Amino acid sequence: MTSSDTAPAAHEPRLPPRWFIRTAWVVHRALYTVSGGRVGLRAPSPTVYGMMRLHTTGRLSGEARVAIVAYIEDGPDLVTLAMNGWDDPPPAWWLNLRAGPAASVDLPDGPRDVIAREATGVERERLWALWRTLDGGEDLDAHAARRSRPTPVVVLSPADAR
Repeated sequence: MTSSDTAPAAHEPRLPPRWFIRTAWVVHRALYTVSGGRVGLRAPSPTVYGMMRLHTTGRLSGEARVAIVAYIEDGPDLVTLAMNGWDDPPPAWWLNLRAGPAASVDLPDGPRDVIAREATGVERERLWALWRTLDGGEDLDAHAARRSRPTPVVVLSPADAR
């Protein structure tokens, strides 16, 4: 683990029960679908992360998969954390991106094709620190410490930039 994942917290932040987190994901996707996309996505602000729909291809099934994930912007790149609600296993969308990094996202201002990669080293530390500046970011390290492995910081670069 890197130092950014293991810094001691002043308090132990509370996480809702796993059933609540999973139910919230289902409800969020349903609101997006029922509203025709008018509810469920938002652009990030300097203090709050945004929400986007991430489209991947299943690494085993080859079928289209969709997840709604939090993100911040770093220049033209979108940055998210592969945290699976702070549960230990990596989220399926991250495993899919590792197998096939080409993906697309739906943002409040429209769709975008992206290429995924994991941030490492100094870049990872810088991006992790950006996440810490958001509302609730003071608990980031304590939540990450619940996992047996470092939380991947995932960079989604515009596909046309390559």
